[in-house]
Amino acid sequence: MTTPIRRVSRRMPGWVKAVCAVVLVLAVFFIGVTLSVIPGLKDLFGTETTDRSGPTLLQSIQDMSRYDAASGNFQVVVDLEKDTKYLPDAIRGSRVLYVGAGTVEAYVDLGKVGKDDVTVNKDRTSATLNLPHAALGKPALNPDRSYAVSKQRGLLDRLGDFFSDNPNSEQAVQKLAVKHIGDAAKDSGLTKRAETNTTDMLEGLLHSLGFKVVHVTFAS
Repeated sequence: MTTPIRRVSRRMPGWVKAVCAVVLVLAVFFIGVTLSVIPGLKDLFGTETTDRSGPTLLQSIQDMSRYDAASGNFQVVVDLEKDTKYLPDAIRGSRVLYVGAGTVEAYVDLGKVGKDDVTVNKDRTSATLNLPHAALGKPALNPDRSYAVSKQRGLLDRLGDFFSDNPNSEQAVQKLAVKHIGDAAKDSGLTKRAETNTTDMLEGLLHSLGFKVVHVTFAS
């Protein structure tokens, strides 16, 4: 007599599925820690970036009437640390040491000079100009000379950087560097140098046009 062959059930027990799920989670966690700890290993699984941007369109043109009379180069070392309450820095926290280099322009807005601010005598040998005080432009961070010296991040921060593409990871230190550069420019005497250079430029220009006496003043 032929014995019927019993089919073996292929259904996986629930506890086996639970164990497989835990193992999968631990494997992903281990890969994330490994890629974030070992430098260069993350690049093996990196994604390829392709720039498919369209052409840049010119939307407007503005005439500039200001005279850029002086420029200052600044450098600042930013030490920014972020801590999380009740968690050690090894788990959650970050500290970035960043060298920020940038420039600040000082200018005189000649577009604000009106007819009453320019006085010329009848013989056109003497001229008096009353100009607005020099002002500072916005600090411009130089990306080619700015760089992060060191980055210390907790385990959760490293995993967050691995699982999410965050192009603004250094945005906080960059903003802080711009702020410090702007504050330094206010105390650097850059506007006074701009007024001196503007005076020299206008005196040389008017002397070449035949004026023998040139007075340049700056209003409040």
